[in-house]
Amino acid sequence: MSDGDRIVIVGAGVAGLRAAERLRELGFDGELVIVGDEARRPYHRPMVSKQLTMGTIRPPDATLQAYTDLDAHWRLGTRATHLDTLQRVVHLPGGEELWYDGLVVATGVVPRHLPGSPRHDPRVRVLRTVEDAAAIRKALAASSKPAVVIGSGLIGCEFAASMRQMGRDVTLVGHARAPLHRFGTRIAESVSDIQLRHRAHLAMRSEVRHWISTKDAFGLHLTNNKLVVASCVVLAIGSVPAVDWLRGSGLVIEDGVLCEATLFAEGADDVVVAGDVACWPNLRFDEVPRRVEHWLNAVESGRAAAENLMNGRLGAQPFTPMPRAWSSLYDARLQMVGMPSLAEDTVQLAPGITGFVRGGQLVGAAGWDRPRAMLHWTEELHRRLPAPEPVPVPVPAAEPDFADLLA
Repeated sequence: MSDGDRIVIVGAGVAGLRAAERLRELGFDGELVIVGDEARRPYHRPMVSKQLTMGTIRPPDATLQAYTDLDAHWRLGTRATHLDTLQRVVHLPGGEELWYDGLVVATGVVPRHLPGSPRHDPRVRVLRTVEDAAAIRKALAASSKPAVVIGSGLIGCEFAASMRQMGRDVTLVGHARAPLHRFGTRIAESVSDIQLRHRAHLAMRSEVRHWISTKDAFGLHLTNNKLVVASCVVLAIGSVPAVDWLRGSGLVIEDGVLCEATLFAEGADDVVVAGDVACWPNLRFDEVPRRVEHWLNAVESGRAAAENLMNGRLGAQPFTPMPRAWSSLYDARLQMVGMPSLAEDTVQLAPGITGFVRGGQLVGAAGWDRPRAMLHWTEELHRRLPAPEPVPVPVPAAEPDFADLLA
């Protein structure tokens, strides 16, 4: 990329923002356009299920600040409709065509919908945006009935904790045997204990069989034959990559956008991908492409994608992070490092620390309120799973001297 070029970033979340920063840090002096489907600047999305839902901060307080002058054209409230990689054009509503010399795809994910749920009712919400948090607060204010969250993953657990901190009754419904069961039995038990200790209700190994809507509340008939009454219902059953606008573009979008290890999209010399939508092989672990939905991964991949776009495909380096994530539930901290999803078995590494093992090799660790111990095991994972050596950048052959050819 050089002066006079235009780089377009589609996705105005943290990955897109950090990619834009890195482009400017590396000296890109061309035109920078950031397209985002939400009407607001990038903000701290993990605050949605916590501070924004509880109302302890205002939406402007969650806005992310740029670390450098971006001098960017912001196209907010604008959803990209199609991508033409041959013509190098991003299509926008109204027939507008936005050409590019380089493209960063950072559209993230959208919440998964629950079949049969009455999504037309404003009291049934997903929890992803500032507007979602505001709608949930409105539904809570209209009724003193409990709240219900369907889904026992991280968002569901965070929302349940937020409700109890607000003094609201809440029931967490999940089909797993315990909340956050994917982090291992010990941590799942700790999460269950802290939720129950704060008087959140757990309805595990159950799903919604029937929805009963009344003017004042919802009744949820569960498969465990219990009836749960709710003022509002939050759907937190996972997410899917936001790739609809890429259909027919020539990019491979089986699970997110398929990328090379360098985050260049397969089959495109001028398109890189960052954040939750990127499906790439992290060579620190193996050569299987996967997506990683963590805040820090979005930050780091945004910067790495920008660097590789500037260096070009031949000079690009593999993106090989050690994934890290954390969350707080009440007064306890949950931390993760590595790739626990790859594990075939678990082992207790230390009190409160679960190790995840594949083929006899430690591939991840999760800690329940053990920050100092997690620092040690993060360093240990870096030692056991070192990043591959940088790929040598090919040096172009020198042009032959005309006089030498005549000699």
